Amino acid sequence: MEFFEAVFEYSFLQRALLAGILAGIACGIIGTFVVSKRISYVGGGIAHSVLGGMGAAYFLKTVYQLNWLNPLVGAVAAAILAAVLIGWISMRYRQREDTIISGIWAVGMAVGIIFISQTPGYYENLMSYLFGNILLISRGDLYLIGLLNLTIIAVTVLFFNQLSAISFDEEFARVRGVNVELFYMILMVLTALTVVLLVSVVGIIMVIALLTLPPASAGMFSRSLKGTMILASLFSILFTILGLGLSYGPDFPPGAVIILVAGIFYALAGFLKHFIFSNSR
Repeated sequence: MEFFEAVFEYSFLQRALLAGILAGIACGIIGTFVVSKRISYVGGGIAHSVLGGMGAAYFLKTVYQLNWLNPLVGAVAAAILAAVLIGWISMRYRQREDTIISGIWAVGMAVGIIFISQTPGYYENLMSYLFGNILLISRGDLYLIGLLNLTIIAVTVLFFNQLSAISFDEEFARVRGVNVELFYMILMVLTALTVVLLVSVVGIIMVIALLTLPPASAGMFSRSLKGTMILASLFSILFTILGLGLSYGPDFPPGAVIILVAGIFYALAGFLKHFIFSNSR
C-alpha cells in the first residue's frame, strides 16, 4: 500500500510503472513466440551484446559531447545487429549455431566493458542496465520504450500468421509459401527490440527470465497462441507491479524482485497444473 500511495506523489515511480506495463505487453507477445520456437538462448545472446551498444553510446556522448545520444539508442543498434547476425548464422550454419551465439554474447559484453573503461567518470546509470533499475528510467527513455512497443505490436499484428507458422513448423510454413528466412529474421529483430525494453526493467543479466517465465506460465492455462500472448502480457504486467510494490518498502532491487515473483508464480502454476492433472486421472 505504501508503494501505491507513493505512485501518486512521485513522478519517477509513475515512469517506472508505465515502463513496466509497456515492457510487459511486448514481453507477452514476443516471449510467446520465443518460447514456442524454443530460442530463448538467442534472447540471451542478444541481451548480453546490448552492453556493447550502451557502452559505445555513453563513450560517444561523454567524450564527443553528443548529449542527444541515449544509451537505449545504442542498445537498439547493438541488439538489431546481434539479431541479424544470429538469424543469418542460424539459417546457414545450424551445426555451429550455439558456439557462434556464445561468441557474439561474449564479444558484445567485452566491447561494452572496454568502452565503459575508457569513458571518464563512473556512470551508475549505465551499470544499472546490467542489473536493472526501473526506477532510474527517464522521460526520454520512456518515449523510446513507447515507440519500440508500438513497433513490436504493429509488426506482430501485420504478420501474425506468418510468425506463428514459422514458430511451430518451418517446413509446413515453407510448403504453404511463407518466406521462412525473411520472417525468421523479422522475429529476430522483434526479439531484439523486446530485449531492449526488458533490459530497462530487469537488466541484461535477468532478461531471459522475464522473456520466458510469463509466456511459459501462460502456456499452462491457455491452448491458443493468441490466448497465451494476452495472458503472458497480463502476467508480465502483474509481475512488474508486484515486484515494484514488494521492493519499495524494504528498498530491494526492483528487477530482482520482479524475477523472483515471476519464478515463484511459474513454480506454483506448474505445481497446481500437475496436482489438478494427477487428481483428474
